[in-house]
Parts: sequence; structure tokens; C-alpha cells
Amino acid sequence: MSEIPTIDPPEEPDGTETSGETAAILPFPARKKTAGEPSAPGEVKPGEWEAEIPDDADEDDDQVAEGDPVDPPRQVYPPSVSEWMEAKDKARPTVLPDWVKLPDQRTAVRKWAVRHYSTMVGYHALRLPCVYTPKLLAYSPRGAWRWSAAVGRWVSDAEGKALRLAAVRAEDAGEYLKLSRQRDARVKLRSIIATVGGLVGLVAALTLYVMAPSWLLLLSVATLTTVLGVAGAPADRPLIDRAKVTFRKRKLSTDIVIRAHDAAKLTSKDQSIAFPRPIGRDGDGWRVVVDLPYGKTFEDAVSARTRLASGLDIAPTQLFLDKDETSGRRVSYWIADRDPLAVPAGRTPLLGATRVDFWKPFPWGVDERGNPVMASMLWLSLLVGAVPRQGKTFSARTIALAAALDPHVRLIVFDGKASPDWRAFTKVAHRIGFGIVPRNGIDPVEHLVAALMELKADVEDRYHRLSELPLHICPEGKLTPELSWDKKLNMPLTLVVVDEVQEYLQHPVHGKTILELLVYLARVAPAVGVSVMNSTQKPDDTACPSVLRDQHQARFSLRVGSWQVSDVVLGAGSYSEGLDASRLLKSHKGVGLLKGMSDDSGIVRTYLADGRDADSILTRARALREDEGTLTGDAAGEVTAARNADAILTDVAAVLGRKEDKVWSETVVDRLAELNPDAYGEWAALEGRAKADQLAAALKPYGIKTDQVWGKTETGKGANRRGIERQHIIDAVTERNKKRAAK
Repeated sequence: MSEIPTIDPPEEPDGTETSGETAAILPFPARKKTAGEPSAPGEVKPGEWEAEIPDDADEDDDQVAEGDPVDPPRQVYPPSVSEWMEAKDKARPTVLPDWVKLPDQRTAVRKWAVRHYSTMVGYHALRLPCVYTPKLLAYSPRGAWRWSAAVGRWVSDAEGKALRLAAVRAEDAGEYLKLSRQRDARVKLRSIIATVGGLVGLVAALTLYVMAPSWLLLLSVATLTTVLGVAGAPADRPLIDRAKVTFRKRKLSTDIVIRAHDAAKLTSKDQSIAFPRPIGRDGDGWRVVVDLPYGKTFEDAVSARTRLASGLDIAPTQLFLDKDETSGRRVSYWIADRDPLAVPAGRTPLLGATRVDFWKPFPWGVDERGNPVMASMLWLSLLVGAVPRQGKTFSARTIALAAALDPHVRLIVFDGKASPDWRAFTKVAHRIGFGIVPRNGIDPVEHLVAALMELKADVEDRYHRLSELPLHICPEGKLTPELSWDKKLNMPLTLVVVDEVQEYLQHPVHGKTILELLVYLARVAPAVGVSVMNSTQKPDDTACPSVLRDQHQARFSLRVGSWQVSDVVLGAGSYSEGLDASRLLKSHKGVGLLKGMSDDSGIVRTYLADGRDADSILTRARALREDEGTLTGDAAGEVTAARNADAILTDVAAVLGRKEDKVWSETVVDRLAELNPDAYGEWAALEGRAKADQLAAALKPYGIKTDQVWGKTETGKGANRRGIERQHIIDAVTERNKKRAAK
């Protein structure tokens, strides 16, 4: 290794001239500020520090030598004896549990025990005369028959019959004679014992009947009836009912786990599995970590998941596989005591929240082990997919409800199926629409296009403004909580929710425009605080093209029809990672697989917020926005006058002169802003290229393209820019009028 010499900087006084060939590196020492140096208040000269240094300070004290590290490494001292003993005390387990030592917990346990066992005693006491006694009387004759038949088989030596028949089939006369003599001796002895026992029993019964008091006689009859009833009870019908329903909990052992892997064909004659750590309890289940044989991988275990569950004698929904990054053949299993996905997660904690900070993760649900799952929509877009009636809309709505409880979050909500699920968001949504059919003079599809165009212009404007802000206000050009809360900047966090997005994407006129706008927003907008959440029940290329699906960084898939569809929603390769939403059952409402929102992927049982809960939360959210002064748009009644979907054609035709064959797009946008500032004012505030893009997107549904057009600037200089032809506008207006006349 070559040694790099260190060259010390030349020690020259300030102002020393250097040659143009090499540049001298001059130190900037700390200087004292003398009284003779006049300076303006707050002025800091180059090479000086602003800190005041007293005149009587010793220059040699606390000086930092050149080359010394600014932050020297912290010295680590060994723990003292007291610290060592304190650490040991904390690690030492307690002798008695808290419920024994603490009075309040003892009282709670005592109350629980009294309540629990009194319930059990009362449960069985009520059923003893009404249920258990009739069962014993009904089963006792069968028990007597079973007992007498068992005695008869014992006396006749029925257990040796198979051996004697085998000797006959083998034609072994000597063995048969030996077994026959043995049987004769056994039958003779057992007959004597049975006869004596029968006589003793008969005498005892007669004695009890004649000499015993009535209570002893009744007790004897009850005891005999109980014994015979228990003996005659069917195996599939327990005599005593359970006062408490308990779930089947299997105790795992290494033998059971090895048997499961053998059944799943994950082992061979030469290699079996290994256990790097003991099997132990983990919540309401078992945690098992195994090393597969060499050559086997996690993907092999995923493919054999159903056979593994069969080998463990559990349902497939009770087996969960996790990949271990330390080894390709190491697999971690969590085996639940019962199906955890069939247990509802419960009502959303948002019901008890006064407000939510959308910059921080918020509760969305729980995982299969009941651990909380926190969601965050910052800097990403989310795609939600599922078959109908699996809780897709409710899962997405919970995220929107959390956003509504943050008064500084702007909501844009559109529902393609016009269901009642999103109607209450009219209280808080900046832009909102339902369905695809025009009602009350408003076309919801056109409203969506206008909202997305407005949002696209806002995103482009945010990028420009963030890049122009000072670094101490906007570090690295990123949106911060302080910037989003500043009403003057008008850059709040924005959540765009489009439920049943396939309904809008398949619109015959505006479908392509909506697709292009959503692709742009899902790809570009999250970086400036605008998140997009699309949900669909048809995630195929026809209804929801891959060009849009691939822009979503986070995916959430509830139950789908096949693993191929699960891969479409969660992304290619998810099945090989063990993520398959088709394995979820129909009873798993609101349960899905989450991928991409964090480093971990897994199951989420989303919290439930029904219609009443959603209305209560949104009522509180509206009050928060009214107090903060952030209620805007449609929720505040700032709805623009109803306009036809094709009003852009009429307006463009109005601003074009009769002698103007071709006009630049920028000029058209400026004229439109003068004609209708409410509708086109935001377009005029854009830059030149953004103006042309905005006009092109608005005219594209009508088949009008913007091409290069030659024109002159205000100074008279010729230039070639994007523009439109007047004849194309006239043709589009004529075609529109024909369709209106036909209707």
C-alpha cells in the first residue's frame, strides 16, 4: 500500500499574494475583537467568529490544536460493582408473580376466581337434574350391555381367538393343541371367578335391599346408574357439557415438526431438518425456526405450505411463514392456536382520537398476532385490490378518516360506483364526486378531470416553489411539516382517493386523460406531499393498466381469486416471497396482505369503522377544520358554476380570431384566463411549457392535438412553438353540435 504524504499549509500572514499556479490554503484562526475595530451591529467579518472572547482569557487554555478531532471518541468505562449488581437485579426473575404480591392484583384475581367458578358451578348445577340425569338413565342400559359383553369376552378368552385361528390357517397342529389347552384352563378358572363374583354381588344387593337404610340404597342405585351411564355414553356425545368453549391448542414437539416436513417432502433419507433454537410460545401460538436440508429454500417451504399444515394437523390459515435473511434455507414458522384472521380487529381507535398528525404513523389494524400495524401515506401511493365484498372500501376509508382528522390535510375523494360509503366525506373533502353519470347539471367525470388537472398544476408549482425557498426554510427542497401548515404557502399534505378507479379509466371520452393524470400524480406527486390511493376490484390490464399499477409504491391486497391476480395487485414476484392473497378465506373480511409501506410485508387485519362511526369521525373532523380555517373547496361551498364537459371547445373557439389559422397554446391559455378567470386563472399562472401541456390535456379527449406552430413574439421575432389550428376547433365544435342534435 502506497503512503500518501501530508502537506502542511504554508504559514503566511493574511493578504499574502500567491502565484496563479497554486492556491495557498490559509487558516482562519479565532481572533479577539478589540475595542479599536469599529463594526456595525450584527456584522461579522470574514475570518472571525461572532462569539465574544474576554480579554483576560488565557490563550493557551482550552485551545484546540490543529489536527485534533473535533469530537473525540467517548471513553467507555467498565461498570462499577453497584451498576453490575443493579443490572443483575433487573435480570433476576421474581419469586412470586405480581398478582400474588400486589394487593390490588390479588383482589382482582380473587374476584375473577369467584366469578369464574361460581359460573361453572351454577352452569352444571342447573343441568344436573334437567340434562345429565336423563342422559345417565338413557345410557345406563347400553352400559349394562357393554359391561356384560366385556365380561363374557373375558370369560371365553376371546383375546386368544386370533392366535388359534392363525394356527389353524397355518395347519400347525401342535401349536393349536397348545393354545386350546391354554384356553380350556383359562375359561375354567375365569368361569369360577365370574360365578363367585356374581353370587357375592347378588348377596350384597339383597342385603342392601333388605337391611340398608333408604338413603344408602338410593346412593347405591345412583352410583350404579352413573357408572353404567358413563360406560354407555357415545364417544361423539360427551355426557357433561362444557361451561367454557376452548379452542384446540396442540402442543408442538420436534417429532411433530419433523413429521410435517417429511409429509411435505422437504426432507430426504440422508438429510432432515435442524432446529437452531428451541420451540417456544409466541403470543397465541408457537414459534418454530428450522433449517431445511441443504439445497432447499424458503420458496420450497412456501410451495409446500398446505402439506406442512396437514403434517402439523392444523388448518392452512393457522400456519405463517417468515423468511430469515441470515440463511437461504432457514425458515421461521408461526403456528397459531386457532385461525387468527377470522377474529375481527375491532373498531378503529380513531373514534377516541381528538385529532391525528398525518405526518406520523396512525393505527390502521393489527397483524395475525394482534400487534398494532401503523400506516403512513407520506411519500408514496397506495393500490388496494380485492374481489367484491371483502372490505376493500372500508379498509381504504379508514386511511381517509385518519387524514380527515388532521385539519391540515386536503382531501380529494371520488367514488366510481357512487355507493353510500363515501357520502359523508362531503363534510371535509376539497373536491368530491360520485359515480360517472351526470346529475344536477354536474358531470362527476368532468369534475374529476378538472380536479386532477388542478392538482397536477399544483404539483408542478410546488416543485418550483420548493426549489426556490432558502435552505434553512426548506432543507434539500423537501416539504416539511412547518411548510405544510403555513396557510400562506398553500402546500398542505394532500390525499387523493379514487375508489373503483376502473369505472373512470374505462370512460369512453375521458378515460385516457384520467389515466395519464393518475399515472403522473402517482409517480411524481408523493415527493411534494400529494399521496394517491386507488382501489379496484378489477386489477387487470384492461380495467386498471399496469402503467398505473406500477406507479404505486405500496400495495394492499385483500382476498382475490388466484395467486396470479394476487401477483398483479402486490407486484410480480410476491408469490415467491410467500405473499398470496388468494389463500385468504371468504370469512376474512377486511384482512389483506400489505407490501411496500414499510420494510416488512405481512398480514393486516384492518380496523372497522362502519357508517355511523365514519359519520361521527367526519363531523368532528369538519369542526376541527372550521376552527383551523382549513375548510376549503366543495366542503366549504366553493363550488364553481356548473359547466358542460365540452365547455373548453366553446371557450377556445371564442378566443380565436377569424383570421387566425394557427395560434400558440400559451396565447390561447392567456386569452382563456381573460375570458373566464375562475375556470382558467390557474392555467395562466403556469410557465410556458406547463401552459401548453395543460391545454393539450384538456383538448385531447376531443381528438385535437397540439403541434408545432410558427408565430411571432411581442418583439416581432419569429419562433416555432406548440399550438393549435383553428380549423380543428371548428370541426370539433361541429361534431359536438351534431351529437347534441341527434340526442
